[in-house]
Amino acid sequence: MKKKKYYLFEMNMTVLNIVSLILFFVMIAITVLFHKMGIIHNWNYSLGIVFILLIPYLILHELLHSLAYVLHGADFKKVTYGAHLEKGVLCCLCKQNVNKRCIMTSLLYPFIIIGVITYILGILFDFPILTALSIINISGCAGDLVMFMGFLPLKNFEYSEFDDPTSFGLYSNEDLSKKKLFGLKYVDSTTKLDIRDFKKVTISKSSIIYFVVIILVGLLYTFL
Repeated sequence: MKKKKYYLFEMNMTVLNIVSLILFFVMIAITVLFHKMGIIHNWNYSLGIVFILLIPYLILHELLHSLAYVLHGADFKKVTYGAHLEKGVLCCLCKQNVNKRCIMTSLLYPFIIIGVITYILGILFDFPILTALSIINISGCAGDLVMFMGFLPLKNFEYSEFDDPTSFGLYSNEDLSKKKLFGLKYVDSTTKLDIRDFKKVTISKSSIIYFVVIILVGLLYTFL
């Protein structure tokens, strides 16, 4: 049997951004078509609240990833969080090998819980702010969904992340270097992942600036 090793893949951010935009506009079209959400009386106020709640909502997205990891066998000490908005990502990294069930569940948790379910609740109870946040979250799940669909046909692998928020390793005795995974690019293979940074939370300076701008825009829309 061939010796197991890590096959490293990185996300194609251009492809993922396109998928994200498609999801966003499809959800907007569905919402306007079937619910007429486009007609909101106090648009500035609602948009301001969405901006203010956006950061906590996206943080919740990452917390749900970590919850799924831990519930399905990961060590919480090996789970870290990060904000790297200059790279277009907030992340929850599980820096240990986990099985297919664990990673597949983790990828779907935010999409289902604060995407699909909250979207349905927002529509049913006519709560446009919740609906808007759910649409943004669904759009932000582009990477999760691309990875889920890519991993679905794969067998006998373990998944692990390391210090790069846009890359991951698949640990397998099958040669995965020839696998064509949409939105994901094979980079290299190694017998051991180089994991050095175990800070629980890492926030880049650029992300702090982005967060401040988002909050200020929300406050301006809400109170001016």
